[in-house]
Amino acid sequence: MEELTNPSGPRRDLVKTLCGEFMQSIKDIQVTLREEIKSACEYRPFEKSDYNSRIANEICFQKLQYLLSQLDHLQNTVDRYPSSSD
Repeated sequence: MEELTNPSGPRRDLVKTLCGEFMQSIKDIQVTLREEIKSACEYRPFEKSDYNSRIANEICFQKLQYLLSQLDHLQNTVDRYPSSSD
């Protein structure tokens, strides 16, 4: 993390690695949320209902909105630093 405070900016490979770790964290959160929602809904008689799919869609939509905002922020941060290949 000290690399991020470097006055000349972080290396692109470091930012790429951190982005990969961030994306893996998002995937892990998604799996956990899906399992929690599924277990919370199992005791209810919703076999013929679209409740599960509606909730799953809503959660995915909210996660995507959050993810896009984080990626926009990350892109803005990366764009502020000069390219290390120049």
